[in-house]
Amino acid sequence: MSERTAVIASRVGLHARPAGIFVAAVGELPLEVTIAMAGEPAEDAMDASSILSIMSLGASNGDTVVLRADGEGADEALDSLVKILETDLDAE
Repeated sequence: MSERTAVIASRVGLHARPAGIFVAAVGELPLEVTIAMAGEPAEDAMDASSILSIMSLGASNGDTVVLRADGEGADEALDSLVKILETDLDAE
């Protein structure tokens, strides 16, 4: 299982537009990706392709989240998702 941490860069956190961009990127992957707040048990992680899960996560600017995926290409996929989360999408 591959794992990456990311610090949420968007000023409004992982809500509305940033969440939609992130979920769309996850949906294009042939992998199941989970997301959780740093420090939470892996079994409490949520489906990263679900906008409802992302919105209920409540990740704010500066919060650290953990992404996990398993399978071929997981490392590269998680690296690309970290780049999205660590970009201030509200500024674009």
